[in-house]
Amino acid sequence: MRFEPLLPIEDSIRRELSRFGPAAGVGEIVEAWPECVGAGIAANAWPARLSRDGSLHVSTSSSAWAFELTHLAPSILERLRERLGEDAPGALRFAPGPLPEPGPPPEEASKRTVPKVSEADRAGAARIAAAIGSPDLRTAVARAAEASLAAGSNRSI
Repeated sequence: MRFEPLLPIEDSIRRELSRFGPAAGVGEIVEAWPECVGAGIAANAWPARLSRDGSLHVSTSSSAWAFELTHLAPSILERLRERLGEDAPGALRFAPGPLPEPGPPPEEASKRTVPKVSEADRAGAARIAAAIGSPDLRTAVARAAEASLAAGSNRSI
């Protein structure tokens, strides 16, 4: 009995989709779409499906967006071709339809600052870690204690 090596599922799916022609990779189009059209258009128009003739059907948030994007189709196709080469769709068709739900807003970067360590904090941390035999562990504990002591002394009440 002969066993073939296991391939990641992505490779298997790509191999199967390649049987339907070069434009079968709607995943690549979806990945490239925001970069090719910009955030404003991507928020109001999203690739929905590829037809057998290689045309990409794009869902839009309204008929006004569909109308406007129909006029921009040649430049959008050009950008898709630059990015995807022969995997780009042959044509674009725009119509109102469902759009993906927006993802969660990006998390705000932590506003927390690194506490300023004073000499008193360093001395206190050294006393805390002094009994530890391992030099590496002693250094790590001392650094953690410094940060903890500094954070405690920098709190406003």
